[in-house]
Amino acid sequence: MWAPWLSTPRRIRTKSNPPPFSCSSFKDIQSLCEEEPNPQPESPKSPSIFHRVRIPTSLLRTRSHCNAHPPPSKPSITLPGADQRIILYFTSLRVVRKTFEDCRAVRSILRGFHVPIDERDLSMDCQFMDELQGILGCNKLTLPVVFIAGRYIGGAEEIRQLHESGELKKLIERLPVVDRSVCDTCGGLRFLLCDLCDGSHKVYLEKMGFKSCSVCNVNGLIRCPYCSSAPHRRTKSMIK
Repeated sequence: MWAPWLSTPRRIRTKSNPPPFSCSSFKDIQSLCEEEPNPQPESPKSPSIFHRVRIPTSLLRTRSHCNAHPPPSKPSITLPGADQRIILYFTSLRVVRKTFEDCRAVRSILRGFHVPIDERDLSMDCQFMDELQGILGCNKLTLPVVFIAGRYIGGAEEIRQLHESGELKKLIERLPVVDRSVCDTCGGLRFLLCDLCDGSHKVYLEKMGFKSCSVCNVNGLIRCPYCSSAPHRRTKSMIK
């Protein structure tokens, strides 16, 4: 055996806990695992006193501007010789659905009162368009257009409002009551085929050859003399 002084002392190793992991370049793992608390919703801020003052001020300015500059009112248009009937300008074409439905609704409302109605279909006679443009004084037309007892009333919206409020009946009650049965001659179409040109709108003259018919319109039609309230004639508007 070796001498005691030659033997090297044994080193006793003690187990020590490793230092906690920390690094300045990473976030704490524990903080990453924790759920973040839901932020409390912020209460809406009430408008400041200056905002409350600006709103009434803007309303007052708008109202004063409307009073100073009122919207232009429609001119009063009357038709001479139409004080005993209703004149309705409309179209029977289905090209524009809303226009066709408005015309059909107004015709249905007016026919329910059994009074004389002079229906002027712009699709059957283009002269009605020129006539109406001269009466209203504008080229852009919105159908239907209604005159009651020679007075311009308006279109579909005005007739609906007057009918719902009962004012339409008051305007029509002074008109004479007539029988609204369908005409046996034209079948309610209010137009007939021209007898002179047979609907071709052309007549032949020996010296001049073919010439446009002066009796019918461009469609070769004439107004039915039996169911029309009055013969077709051009009327001029009187704007007051």
